[in-house]
Amino acid sequence: MGIGTVAVYSEVDFRSSFVQEADESTCIGPAASQESYLAKEKIIGAALAYDCQAVHPGYGFLSENAEFAQMVVDAGLAFIGPSAAAIAMLGDKVASKALAIRAGVPVVPGFHDIIKDPAPALAVAEEIGFPLLLKPAAGGGGRGMRIVNSIEEVAPALAACREETRKSFADDRIFMERYITGPRHIEIQIIADQHGHVVHLGERECSIQRRYQKVIEETPSPVVDEALRERMGQVACALAVEAGYTNAGTVEFILDKEKNFYFLEMNTRLQVEHPVTEMVTSLDLVELQIRAAAGEPLPLRQEDVRMKGWAIEARICAEDPARGFLPTTGIVTRYAVPLGKNVRVDSGIGAGSVISIYYDSLLAKVIAFGEDREEARTTLLRALNGYHLEGLITNVDFANAIVSHPAFAAGDLSTDFIEEHFSGGHPKIPPDPEKIRYMSIGAVLIYHTRRSLVRQSLKPMAALVGGPPALLRSHHYVVKVEEDVLEVELERGQENRRWTARVNNHSYEVITPEFEYYRRRLKLKIDGSYQMFRFQYSDNHIQGFFCGIVRMLEVYTPKEWSLKHYMPREKKVVQENILKCPMPGMVVAVCVSEGTNVRRGDELVRMESMKMESGIASPVDGLVEKILVHAGQTVETDETLLTFKLS
Repeated sequence: MGIGTVAVYSEVDFRSSFVQEADESTCIGPAASQESYLAKEKIIGAALAYDCQAVHPGYGFLSENAEFAQMVVDAGLAFIGPSAAAIAMLGDKVASKALAIRAGVPVVPGFHDIIKDPAPALAVAEEIGFPLLLKPAAGGGGRGMRIVNSIEEVAPALAACREETRKSFADDRIFMERYITGPRHIEIQIIADQHGHVVHLGERECSIQRRYQKVIEETPSPVVDEALRERMGQVACALAVEAGYTNAGTVEFILDKEKNFYFLEMNTRLQVEHPVTEMVTSLDLVELQIRAAAGEPLPLRQEDVRMKGWAIEARICAEDPARGFLPTTGIVTRYAVPLGKNVRVDSGIGAGSVISIYYDSLLAKVIAFGEDREEARTTLLRALNGYHLEGLITNVDFANAIVSHPAFAAGDLSTDFIEEHFSGGHPKIPPDPEKIRYMSIGAVLIYHTRRSLVRQSLKPMAALVGGPPALLRSHHYVVKVEEDVLEVELERGQENRRWTARVNNHSYEVITPEFEYYRRRLKLKIDGSYQMFRFQYSDNHIQGFFCGIVRMLEVYTPKEWSLKHYMPREKKVVQENILKCPMPGMVVAVCVSEGTNVRRGDELVRMESMKMESGIASPVDGLVEKILVHAGQTVETDETLLTFKLS
């Protein structure tokens, strides 16, 4: 569009991708968001200093802050978003529900006034019934939300919600509504100009969530037909008109099993998942935002909106699914994004990026398009297979496991999907045996190639002792995958890159890439179809990543396998008298003192990391012997927080 940009950044973000890509940039403060990205005056000051005409608030921080939007306008700048009045009305979950009720929009049953102290909340909880959902009046992204299943949980959950939403949005107001079990999360994208025109751009299904934050999003929804789409779209547009809304926004609903939909909230900003809508409508939402903010009329009417094909997005986050999705930090040591037709990657990182404790865990988004849902799904699956990120734990393979899951392939979705189908970050169903065989072929090819390269390097020495051995066309290996043992035979074809691989009597025709099949990313053509693998290897131990399956594969020659039983085994010593930190972050509070008797499950320490606050429970019954940390201290994963004296 020919518009120059100025990026504002905190001290720890000076090397970030968005800073490098902007035309100009300026530092607005230290890492703490209150002193940088939430510092309204600093942002507006930077905009004026660089002679900017408008401010785009992005996804989070001040994007739904009515005071900031008004300050931008008062400074003579355009705010690329709705008016401050609309943000105040719709960004406030309590006010927006009141507006929806007045407009006749169905809402979830509940107590929609602010809960001011625990005592009335307890009475309301008994009246509504359990389970209940505590929600913040301000903000979004799942921050400050808690499910409560009993009267005893209300008070501590309310305190935790208030603290978390205060830190994220500088607003600690909480309300309560009935928790509807097993719903689907459906949202409608709208765009409105300053001339009274509003259109919707179809729905997005965002049911795959953890901690109330989305992991996989897609459009259209597998369950929404044309009639339901029209009804939900009309309601969303009517709500926007009633509120005098302008610019891009998202009206969120939950859909029960009978396809009854209820208004949840309206996000008065651009959504993280907007690329899927862009891919099926061929519209650029950010361009539409900018043009609407400039006062231009919408270039299309509702009948002009055309949805073609299907798009699915996976959010790539710095978190450990095996540890309850706790945040992770580190330096990105290797980075390669997937390429190919119908694949889009929106990434905020690169090799050398430092992932800190200060901000959200979102690193990138991988979006795939297809003519239908299955094509989009398989395209995303291949893209995630080729997404290479080393240096810290991420959810890449967890997202891939979701996309590969039969229930996801069938479109059988709900907000309980992860809880129903995964445990400890892994699918509850066993992996497809054929995918394990594919992984074993890839691992054996890597192992075989690396051994061959070593032999090639020794050719001059071999010539001194009678020349190299004859080139063998058939090679036998044993692969141990957890408790399974696979026998793999490689037989070289007439052409150098063609092989026949036999895995426990299953035969496959394999074509390897030239010069590349010993690298960390491996693309093989197996029985006519291309498969992408990621591998990390150390001698005969090769860790494989494929379709969400993560396995350590041990590769041996038959002779090595026969000697394996005589090799020493590592002994693991488990220390039970210490409390280790499960994630990097900052200690918010130590809840006990030295000498306190605690029981397993008691909360001992509260931590904050990546805008999320979590309690760390005691793993044992015992006496707190020594406390090694204090409030305000930053700690790393596995650092000892305190020790116990066990009885």
